[in-house]
Amino acid sequence: MKPKKVHARLMTFPSTAKIAPEPIGVVLIISAWNYPLLLSLDPVIGAIAAGNAVLLKPSEVAPTTSSLLAELLPRYIDSTCIKVVEGGIHETTALLEQKWDKIFYTGNSKVGRIVMAAAARHLTPVVLELGGKCPVVVDSNVNLHVDAKRIAAGKWGCNNGQACIAPDFIITTLSFAPKLEVLEKFYGKDPLLSADLSWVVNMNHFNRLKGMMDDEMVSDKVVLGGQRDEQELKIAPTIYLDVPLDSTIMKEEIFGPLLPIITVDKIHESFGLINSMTKPLAAYLFTRDSKLQEQFERTISAGGMLLNDTSIHLTNPHLPFGGVGESGTGAYHGKFSFDAFSHRKAVLHRGFWGEAKARYPPYSPAKLKILRGVLEGKLVAMIQAIMGFPRGK
Repeated sequence: MKPKKVHARLMTFPSTAKIAPEPIGVVLIISAWNYPLLLSLDPVIGAIAAGNAVLLKPSEVAPTTSSLLAELLPRYIDSTCIKVVEGGIHETTALLEQKWDKIFYTGNSKVGRIVMAAAARHLTPVVLELGGKCPVVVDSNVNLHVDAKRIAAGKWGCNNGQACIAPDFIITTLSFAPKLEVLEKFYGKDPLLSADLSWVVNMNHFNRLKGMMDDEMVSDKVVLGGQRDEQELKIAPTIYLDVPLDSTIMKEEIFGPLLPIITVDKIHESFGLINSMTKPLAAYLFTRDSKLQEQFERTISAGGMLLNDTSIHLTNPHLPFGGVGESGTGAYHGKFSFDAFSHRKAVLHRGFWGEAKARYPPYSPAKLKILRGVLEGKLVAMIQAIMGFPRGK
């Protein structure tokens, strides 16, 4: 929070310069349902740490958490600075019609466009934490057992795929298409009975995933899983092999327990495939090849990147968490949360002596020569300006 001193140029001598963070003002935070407590309180903490007033709109898709936040926050924190408004589309629309100093939204890109359009009417800056199809590239020189566990943990261990950074599809060579035998060890012979497998959040999302599974373009591509229980809103981890790229499951973010595997002849072909799609929130690569790692890092644009694991990069508070392109704009976590809700104000403080006559009209070739030298950082010109040259002009 302390102002940070920066160098002052000789051109403005005598002077001091600093960057002073200040609160943006009153911010609107619209949170998501898949991690309803974390994705509500995490940005709120950053906003109040930066000195702002906050209105929190929890997701109506997680109504129990929403009502809990609406009950507890006013009880324990300053209700004149932090408000909670519950509701659905109607209430969110009404909130977006108001003028805010910043809007922070976590969710899907469809609603993200609505938020951004509403913010544009007031020239309100936004942080959009969206999602996308997060790719996993698996090279043939890896420890398959370890990698399979890490992919499974990042996919199904993260809320059964209902996470913005969950692996959305795998790209590998046909001879090395992953065999995720670890799934039976993790979730048993009948995954629908496992207490460690999250259910789908509601019937609307269950039907959305069911539509992907019943698509005739992919229904015969299942190599593992496929079980579902509509009454319990549960879908087993389901793996597909070589689904068409124009199928729904490859065109839309899955946000569920389905995982397609796309095979290529050479692993480097995966880069072109990923870059032909919208930029993801996260990109993953499993390989022992350092040159491939460097190429992946240079070639693939993503909100974040993790090599030889999935999802856990967001646990490091020293790394910014956010998207790029259609996966979002802006970032937070750790100090980046403070930065997201602060304006960094430039402050230059000058003394009253050290006037440069060359700065003021009437201008002459001599003055312009000195000014040009000052702008180019030439010491002689700076000394001339400080000493009041040219004389008598």
